[in-house]
Formats: sequence, structure tokens, C-alpha cells
Amino acid sequence: MANPIKSTPTQDFVPIKEIRNGVVVLQDGSFRGVIMASSINLALKSQDEQASVIMQFQNFVNSLDFSVQFSIQSRDLDIRPYVAVLEEKFTKQTNELMKVQTREYIDFINKFTEDVDIMSKSFFVVIPYTPATIKGVSGGGLSGIFGKKKTDQKAETLKSIDEYMTQLDQRISIVEQGLIRTGIKSVRLGTEELIELYYKIFNPGDLEKPIQLQN
Repeated sequence: MANPIKSTPTQDFVPIKEIRNGVVVLQDGSFRGVIMASSINLALKSQDEQASVIMQFQNFVNSLDFSVQFSIQSRDLDIRPYVAVLEEKFTKQTNELMKVQTREYIDFINKFTEDVDIMSKSFFVVIPYTPATIKGVSGGGLSGIFGKKKTDQKAETLKSIDEYMTQLDQRISIVEQGLIRTGIKSVRLGTEELIELYYKIFNPGDLEKPIQLQN
């Protein structure tokens, strides 16, 4: 009789340990901050403007002394909420001519989205910070905590985590300032936005709408 196949929990394939205070904590103890960036249409700029943007971006990347990850996500745009708004306006419309035009526009939108794939693109920059203890460097970070009293160990751990968060915040600030010099606007994702982002990455069937940033 064949041995039963042992199932592996889904969470074992997810490298994320937790998300808190706008920071992604990975299973290996390293940290990630994520910012969403705007885009620039170089095709609409003159050659001089294009060269300036490319030069600024090149200088920005060369100035970094830590690695970053640029991620572009293309998703099918769900047009249904927009069509629902149009249907509501169609129902409330009292002018017959406007009602006919609204219906024709709704039909056009439906037919157009059937024939053409409408995509939405989101641009992200992932900024990492790996504590020295994870890199194998002794004498820093969480080293020396073990063997202390539990109260001292907890206080030392919290202090170390605060220091790591500060280091990550500094890196994120450097990236944001560098993007500004290239004409790119950016905003850091908070805890809710990060949860939504990674949920959609690991659950691609639920990618109907873009991330909604909190004010």
C-alpha cells in the first residue's frame, strides 16, 4: 500500500512572518518597506527631457549603497464598478436623448472591453534591511540577548527592533528623495495596503481592483 502524501501547509510557502507598522517582516528576520511610485511617459517628452530623466535616474541608482527591487504589476482592469455607476445614471436619467446616449455608451464600453484587454499597471519599489546578526556578523543586533533575564531580553529585543525600523526608515527616505529628483512621486504603503498587496500576489484570482491608499 502506498504511503499517503503528506500535505504541506500553504503558509510554509509564504516567506512573510508578519506585517506591522508598515513593515513586512520575513521568516528569516529581515525587513521590507514598500513604496508605490508614479510613472513617467518618456514618449511625451522631448529628447533633452528624456536624457535628463534617464541621467537623474541613473545617478539615483548609482548613489545607493544597498539593493532595492523594482516591481511592475500588470492586472486586468475590472470595468464592472464603472459600468454599474453608468447603469445607475441611466436609470435615473429623465432626458430621453441622454438616456439613449448613456445606453449606447454602456454598450460601447462593454463591447470594447470584450475585444481589448484593459490593463492597469502599478509600480513598486521594495527596500530591504537585513540585521547584522542575520548576515552572520557577531557582536551586534540581537547577539548577547540569550542568557539574560526575560525582562532584560524583551527590552533588548524591542530596542533592537526599533533600531532596525529606524535604519529601514532612513533607507526608504533616501529612495523617496531620489525618485523625487527624477520627477517621480511616491508614497509608502501602510500596514493595510501591504496586506492587500501581498494578499493579491498570493491570491491572483482576487485581483479586481487597484490598491486604495489611505489618507
